[in-house]
Amino acid sequence: MPWCETCNRFYNPRSLAPDGTCTTCGRFIADPADDTDDTKIPWHFWVLVAALVLYLGWRLVEVVIWLITGDWP
Repeated sequence: MPWCETCNRFYNPRSLAPDGTCTTCGRFIADPADDTDDTKIPWHFWVLVAALVLYLGWRLVEVVIWLITGDWP
């Protein structure tokens, strides 16, 4: 995490100027961020997405059954 001593704050590598300088004071902070985005989505995010899809799918089946049978509360 790039830190600017002059401005006394952390910077996101993507929020720096293209040459790696601070956008406020112009001091060199870090190497510029390359344009390749190799950030991977964590595996547990996909587990949560799958669980949500299964849950909503089951709720849809229950609603369809509820509408067909007419067994309303």
